[in-house]
Amino acid sequence: MIIQRQDPIPSPPETAVPAQPPPATFREPPLCVDLDGTLIAGDLLWESLIALMRSQPWLLLLLPWWLLRGRAYLKEQLASRVQLDAGSLPYRQEVLALLRREKAANRYLVLATASNVRLARAVADHLDLFDEVLASDTARNLKGRNKLKALQEQFGQVGFDYIGDARADLPLWEASRKAYLIQPSRRLLRQAQARCTPNLIETPRPRPIRAAVKLMRPHQWAKNLLLFVALIGAHMVSQGPRLLACCLAFLAFSACASAIYILNDLTDLEADRRHPTKCRRPLASGALSIPTGLVLLGLLLGGSFTLSLAALPLLFTGSMVLYLILTTWYSLHLKREPIVDVFVLAGLYTLRIVAGGLAATVPVSGWLLAFAIFFFISLALAKRYAELARAAEENSEGLQRRGYLVEDLGLIRSLGPASGYMAILTMCLYINAPETRQLYSSPQLLWGVCLVLFYWITRVWFLAQRRLLHEDPVIFAIKDPTSYFCGAVVAAVLLIASAGMWGHVSNVPR
Repeated sequence: MIIQRQDPIPSPPETAVPAQPPPATFREPPLCVDLDGTLIAGDLLWESLIALMRSQPWLLLLLPWWLLRGRAYLKEQLASRVQLDAGSLPYRQEVLALLRREKAANRYLVLATASNVRLARAVADHLDLFDEVLASDTARNLKGRNKLKALQEQFGQVGFDYIGDARADLPLWEASRKAYLIQPSRRLLRQAQARCTPNLIETPRPRPIRAAVKLMRPHQWAKNLLLFVALIGAHMVSQGPRLLACCLAFLAFSACASAIYILNDLTDLEADRRHPTKCRRPLASGALSIPTGLVLLGLLLGGSFTLSLAALPLLFTGSMVLYLILTTWYSLHLKREPIVDVFVLAGLYTLRIVAGGLAATVPVSGWLLAFAIFFFISLALAKRYAELARAAEENSEGLQRRGYLVEDLGLIRSLGPASGYMAILTMCLYINAPETRQLYSSPQLLWGVCLVLFYWITRVWFLAQRRLLHEDPVIFAIKDPTSYFCGAVVAAVLLIASAGMWGHVSNVPR
């Protein structure tokens, strides 16, 4: 389909609009540029599918029916139901620089793409570089030889140069006066060399393995060490089968968590691309393609539940299902509900402790659950406070897609430390509980743990108040030397307080 850039905004007609050939004053043939994988490090078809999944997931059931009527029809149906932010797409800066140089030299530029005309037109309007747009409509998928036929019909007498990136572009490179290639594989480069003299546009080479590891966020697996808390709290670490069960649970839960991080990145693509640091994430930056992300998500999720069902109690698998439901619901909706999102985050941390107890068949103390929920509510509020404070410094009104306003800073600053101190109060009450004497020979020493916790929680909020807490407090603790020192002191106090009780507790019937 052919659309002139000066055409009106309403939806394009289904019949082709004839375009005038480039004026004779142009000294060079038109430069035609592919969109998906060439102008952007991505594919608008997959971008549209993710946008549909985020906004109207029930319509995904219609995908097979739309596809049966052809890829062009599928693209039209998607483009008519989703809105993509053309300004946030991962454009290849090297290609944009070339186009701007050619435009300055009075070159006639054409965006020639298999993407739907609605989306292609939005990109062209945003960049304000192209003199003409050739794109798919409801009847024709403008890819490969279909695109070549359209270009030859339009520019048969003057010829054209072409920039592309895929095997489908081989006939276009062969027919073009000058062929430009973007990040070709060795095989594609050999195929292109057999048909033409390719010109390579240098772009940063992708590192898919490194990007995949980054996408999985292995540093976040440290949070899953909470699975061992119930076992440690019951003084049963020395029991091999229970410890092995916790280790397997850690692997299964980490794989499940990584799958959820990938899902979260997929649903947050546009928001991440507008973020100053999250824009460098593999999916948002285009370092890893959306299909690769979906495959990785499926492998991690499948491996996680296979391991859980094969080697761990069914109740643990049920806790992972609950974790999956809550995190998916959180990613799609709950994260936009202020206060609710904090409770969900705290609940997900506490759920890890419960899941660890289920994996090792160790009862989880009510004292431990009460302490955990107050403690993690404080940390979740600290995370939101740090994000909101950063937004205030950037003169933003609040957090995009989070539901918080800058005016909420004072309330969060009050609730956060209070919740942390409630956790300490729970610990204080636990010291004097009758069941504590069954686990600790010197429970009075646990007051030292309370003092360390008081110091650490207060320090976290001091850093947040001073705008020095730049990340998730849990990740901050993993990187913070002072936090390691506090953890070592707590561990030492617990060991001393429980001295002489390990053998006794290990023999207590459960």
